[in-house]
Amino acid sequence: MNYELAIANDADFWLKLDQLVAASNLKIDRQKGTSHPRYPSFIYPLDYGYLKDTRAGDRADIDVWIGSLSSRTVTAIICSVDLEKRDTEIKILLSCTSQESGIILNIHNTGFRISNIIGSH
Repeated sequence: MNYELAIANDADFWLKLDQLVAASNLKIDRQKGTSHPRYPSFIYPLDYGYLKDTRAGDRADIDVWIGSLSSRTVTAIICSVDLEKRDTEIKILLSCTSQESGIILNIHNTGFRISNIIGSH
């Protein structure tokens, strides 16, 4: 793949993610500062929800972390590998600062999971 094509594909990838988010209803089901329903010691540092009527690799709706930036754009995605569940998953980071993205990445790098932030735009 040549360099120009790679740049065009990268821009198109982020554009399509932004279009998916814009065309979807965002449901926040766990607000910043609330505890996880099964793990009460875990407090959500940001709003967390999903895009209704979408499908992720786990056949559930696509998960979204929502940050504090005023723009409603996809700032990054996290791709995680869970060795215990033997699956992979993505999380969309919407309007997250680089500090917020780092916090979320640390959350997803626990136990049998390993995650990485994939680009940002």
